[in-house]
Amino acid sequence: MKHVRRLPPSLFLSLVHVCLVQANYAPYFFDNGARSTNGNMALFSLSEDTPVGTHVYTLNGTDPEGDPVTYGLAYEAGSRRYFSVDKNLGNVTLIEELDREKEDEIEVIVSISDGLSTVSEKVRILVMDANDESPEFINTPYIVQVPENTPSGSSIFKIEAVDKDTGSGGSITYFLQNIHANKFTIDRHSGVLRIKTGVTLDYEKSRTHFVVVVAKDGGGKLRGDNKVFSATTTVTVNVEDVQDTPPMFIGTPYYGYVYEDTLAGSEVLTVVALDGDRGKPNSIHYCIVNGSEGSFEISNTTGAISVIKSPNHLKKEVYELKVQASEVSQEGDVSVYAFAVVTIRVVDLNNHPPTFYGENGPQNRFELTMYEHPPEGEILRGLKITVNDSDQGANAKFNLRLVGPGGIFRVVPQTVLNEAQVTIIVENSAAIDYEKFKVLTFKLLAIEVNTPEKFSSTADVVIRLLDTNDNVPKFSSDYYIARIPENSPGGSNVVAVTATDPDSGLWGEVKYSIYGTGADLFLIHPSTGIIYTQPWAVLDAEVNSKYNFYVKAEDTDGKYSLAEVFITVLDVNDHSPEFNENIQEKTMIIGSPVKIEAIDQDAEEPNNIVDYSIMQADPANVFDIDQSTGEIKLKSYIRSLDIIHNITKNKDCIWSLVVQAKDRGSPSFSTTAVLKIDITEETLHKGPMAAFLMQTKDNPMKALGVLAGVMGIMVLITILISTAMFWRNKRSNKITPVRRIIKKRQTPQPRAVRMEWLKFKRPSNAAEKFVVEDDAKSLQNENSNNNIQVVPVPPTAPVPPPPPALAPRGDAPGWRVPTVSGSLTPKFINKQLKKRGHGSAHNALVSELKMKFEKRNAAIGEPHI
Repeated sequence: MKHVRRLPPSLFLSLVHVCLVQANYAPYFFDNGARSTNGNMALFSLSEDTPVGTHVYTLNGTDPEGDPVTYGLAYEAGSRRYFSVDKNLGNVTLIEELDREKEDEIEVIVSISDGLSTVSEKVRILVMDANDESPEFINTPYIVQVPENTPSGSSIFKIEAVDKDTGSGGSITYFLQNIHANKFTIDRHSGVLRIKTGVTLDYEKSRTHFVVVVAKDGGGKLRGDNKVFSATTTVTVNVEDVQDTPPMFIGTPYYGYVYEDTLAGSEVLTVVALDGDRGKPNSIHYCIVNGSEGSFEISNTTGAISVIKSPNHLKKEVYELKVQASEVSQEGDVSVYAFAVVTIRVVDLNNHPPTFYGENGPQNRFELTMYEHPPEGEILRGLKITVNDSDQGANAKFNLRLVGPGGIFRVVPQTVLNEAQVTIIVENSAAIDYEKFKVLTFKLLAIEVNTPEKFSSTADVVIRLLDTNDNVPKFSSDYYIARIPENSPGGSNVVAVTATDPDSGLWGEVKYSIYGTGADLFLIHPSTGIIYTQPWAVLDAEVNSKYNFYVKAEDTDGKYSLAEVFITVLDVNDHSPEFNENIQEKTMIIGSPVKIEAIDQDAEEPNNIVDYSIMQADPANVFDIDQSTGEIKLKSYIRSLDIIHNITKNKDCIWSLVVQAKDRGSPSFSTTAVLKIDITEETLHKGPMAAFLMQTKDNPMKALGVLAGVMGIMVLITILISTAMFWRNKRSNKITPVRRIIKKRQTPQPRAVRMEWLKFKRPSNAAEKFVVEDDAKSLQNENSNNNIQVVPVPPTAPVPPPPPALAPRGDAPGWRVPTVSGSLTPKFINKQLKKRGHGSAHNALVSELKMKFEKRNAAIGEPHI
């Protein structure tokens, strides 16, 4: 049997592990080409305008054994880190902004690992250009010096700009701003600046030109959009002067003057000429070509013209010199020249000012005395003034004017040549007023017109005024208002009036007087103007409280003015209140007041306001009185005669009161009266008629007038109705039956059928002043028209207010009698009412009317209804 040797287990496991290690393969990247966005980033390119944070590539590889792989990015030492990678997914992200102009290639070490093996590769990433750069001008600033005679179309300068971009973004074209206003043009490709064809430069017109040049690239993509960038620069073109302009005279035209006192050799004026080429000017040489006639000369270098003869030997008044100015070069050659005309005038010297003369020679003060307010247009003949200027021509021409208060006088003439007589004329007579100006002072001014010296002279004109009586006395006010108490004694001062007359002397003295219907009680002091009452005058506000009259102020010539005076007489409490009678009798119906009245004759309040009070009453605490009206009434608890009987044992109910009437003046006055009041209860039926009778008990004439007016109205109405019925029946030839009329009038029960008359008689006491009687008159129809015509004959009286009802209806409420000053006899009324009833009187009257109408109808043979 063959023996087999076994290996230990640990050795077996080690052999298996060695075999497995020897069988592991390294991971690798996929190579997907140049334009692929995943793989190993070989031949990968990226635009420089890619935004930071963009996922730009995906590393992609595998492991032969299928193990998971991880990815990594590494950079050379000192290099910027532009990318980061997700080690598991292989996503590469841009983390740093790219700039191709600074770095156009990026070296990156990419790696892939399966955990055991790591494969690394160095790749080169190309940064692609984007149009992110603007053109830039080099060698700025641009300043060019160009002679003004440079031919048009000539090249004067070359502008150069660069753009760091590539392709179209790096190509540059040039052009000028405001090309139409420019004198230059530029080649769009080369940047050569030229003078425009047909254009020349002129130093004298413009020494410097500023040309704005624009450089623009060809455009390109930037972050997905087409972008075009440009830049500008300014080219300063300085024009250099060239001798091409003749000299120019400055300050033309030239005028000079030679005066009569000018000395020979004196300078008259200087002409100035400058080289037109001011950049490099030549010197100027002056000379007189003609016109001098040996009288003037000029400095060759300064241009100063001088007179070489005495003015007395000059034969002409005006000289015209032709002066030449020539340019002399540094070499001494005369190149160009110019001419100017110089006018020199020989003039008289203005050495005499205007002078004023009086009758005795030169004079500078003139005086005159005259009355105020002379006629307008009058010449002040007392002033003898002459003015003269010894110069000749324009030097002797001057103006005259008055300086002082304006518009009062005017001077003639206003313009003088050599000499004139001065006349002063009145222009405003009202302003020549002695009361305003005692003396008028003016300056007479003469001043030359057309001379540069403007010589002048003055003379004082003093006018002393004499007064005339030209003013009317004038009051300080158009009216005066005064007040005086009525108890003022005779001769009391009332008011002082004042008038002034501004005239002087006797013409200014004022005399006062008064007149008018209200002036009888007053006097005025003729010189002081104090108005006072007549010594015998007694003022009474109750008789007349207002006076007005006129006061007159008059001067010695009879000129005067008027003012009106208003005087009010102030009331003084000098009257006591007065009752009509010191002992009065009144009848009071319980529930209604009686009134007592006193009159104060004072004119004004509060002197004539009366207050009433009860001074004494028997018994007391029964009556109240209204302080203002004087109405007396019973206390509110007294409502019947029974209560009165309980208060006093006096069954007559006649009580006495002492009533005081007191005014409100200061001091106050009072009067008392005894009032006997007969108290009774109302017994009449209440109604308007009863109230009227009670009110007129103490005034029978008032009642008679009212009733007469009522009857007159009733007669007038009856006549109108009768006339209307007559004419209606006459037109129809038919008589209306009486029954028809009666039937229509039964319902309203007219109150005019039954007449109750008041018969006035002398009663034995105040309660029997009125007696009621029944007066039934026969009714007749005189017109035979079946109309009842009641014609009472009223007494003559004024038309009263509408009549009260005289016959109350049976069912009417009882009459209520208001306050009266007398009493009716209740017993008489009760008897009449018992004796005659309203219904019986009415029925009897209707029966009588019916019988008369039936008889008349039977007589004419017409049936009745």
